[in-house]
Amino acid sequence: MKYTVLASGSKGNACLIETEEAKILIDCGTTKKYLVTSLESIDVQIEDIDTLLITHDHSDHTRQINTFKNHHVLTPTKLSIPHEQIEAYQPFELHGFTIMPIQTSHDAELSFGYVIHYKEKKLVYITDTGYIRRSDYEHIRNADYYVLESNHDSDMLMKTRRPYAIKRRILSETGHLSNDQAGSILSEVVGEKTKEVILAHLSEEANTDQLAQRTVKSYLVNSDINVYVAKQHEILIGGTYYEK
Repeated sequence: MKYTVLASGSKGNACLIETEEAKILIDCGTTKKYLVTSLESIDVQIEDIDTLLITHDHSDHTRQINTFKNHHVLTPTKLSIPHEQIEAYQPFELHGFTIMPIQTSHDAELSFGYVIHYKEKKLVYITDTGYIRRSDYEHIRNADYYVLESNHDSDMLMKTRRPYAIKRRILSETGHLSNDQAGSILSEVVGEKTKEVILAHLSEEANTDQLAQRTVKSYLVNSDINVYVAKQHEILIGGTYYEK
């Protein structure tokens, strides 16, 4: 299972999950030009995507939804194009994947993260959540790959010029995970299989790549786990096609 984070942040989000059998795009919140160009840079066309999987209905995750009006689309909430609604904690089979939607805590109508299994590999994709329920730790434990929100440093956030109401929203249980929250969660769920952690949805004002990496790594006992940072306008590739 190979993953390619095409964009991650408040200006747009998209991540391609692919195997030799299929290609699934998680979210489509970028500009159309960037989405098409970034996919073409990895030799993928819009037409090659088998299914679009939506996390929630905020525009930075759904901006190009009309581009996929003729695609198979799975979503937790209603959209303006033909789609199939999925339910939390009801796993489903798709193109050789087994996918478990888990409910996240965000100020959207309904917001999901996804635990994606393919053969012996497991990927956890969770962004845009104020916390992760402890009951979900068993679902996300010991994944090979994590794409997990590490949105802000709390001290940096409070020093920004953002209105207090926005700061309170971000820090709330329906906001975004901080670096320390991400690190604490990972310290309890990473396991022997874990190879790569991608820190996602970083704030441009209230975080830095180096601070997020340093903070999260300080929580991890296993120093062999690679910790990377997903960018807003750069491609990050991980995983592998070939299963052992």
